[in-house]
Amino acid sequence: MSAATRSTSRGARSRRAPDRLCAEAVGLARAAAEEAAAPGTVGAWLEAVADADADRVVTHYFEAQEPGYRGWRWAVTVARASRAKNVTVDESVLVPGPDALLAPEWVPWSERLRPGDLGPGDLLPTEADDLRLEPGCTGADAPPPDSPVAEEQPEARGPSRAAVGAVAEELGMGRPRVLSRYGLHAAADRWEESHGSKTPMAQSAPASCMSCGFLVPLAGSLRQAFGVCANEYSPADGHVVSLAFGCGGHSEAAVMPRAPQPPPPVIDETVADPFGD
Repeated sequence: MSAATRSTSRGARSRRAPDRLCAEAVGLARAAAEEAAAPGTVGAWLEAVADADADRVVTHYFEAQEPGYRGWRWAVTVARASRAKNVTVDESVLVPGPDALLAPEWVPWSERLRPGDLGPGDLLPTEADDLRLEPGCTGADAPPPDSPVAEEQPEARGPSRAAVGAVAEELGMGRPRVLSRYGLHAAADRWEESHGSKTPMAQSAPASCMSCGFLVPLAGSLRQAFGVCANEYSPADGHVVSLAFGCGGHSEAAVMPRAPQPPPPVIDETVADPFGD
């Protein structure tokens, strides 16, 4: 029995014996692999494996000597019809072997992205169902002032669209989407971790940011816990800091206490003692 008629049991891929005529078509399979591959990159024949689900279908494997494809193999599948002696090529493809060098598993860009990766000119699209955002108040769903529907609405039903838009703009809500409660808490957790009370800088600070004159308070509910540092000499300058954060650049840290004055000496040996007549 020639090497071409041997079957393999690796990985229990197939337990049936390969068809004799298909298994002997090594030359036909090699020619198909060489036609698909780059010249001189089809190596030695490895094995012939019978298809587990179809009769008279055999796949021949050859070593792939392609640069960068260590452990890969050329797989050429041949087949023949029932009672036919003519073997034809079904497909030829480069497949990884048991010890093949494979690329790492693909990770979506949204999971690979890290803070600080965004550079000048880059665009970061936000998904429509982003949990950090929720619909804002823009008045876009209200009818235009000059539409027939708006003319039929009496003024007594409520404030006008312009009045609602003005209030929304004043409150900072004139945007298609605003921070959701989840997005608000996620941001607060990041800021607390980077510039919070548990950082080494805050642990050694003379006082917290709550009493610092360089603190610029935030608006809204975040005002109760965070502000922006405006001290150019502080490591947190321009960053959102927790009110419990602190550093050596505290506005009152420069007010040094005066040095204590020594008490007057009991015996002054620097001058002569006066004597009476």
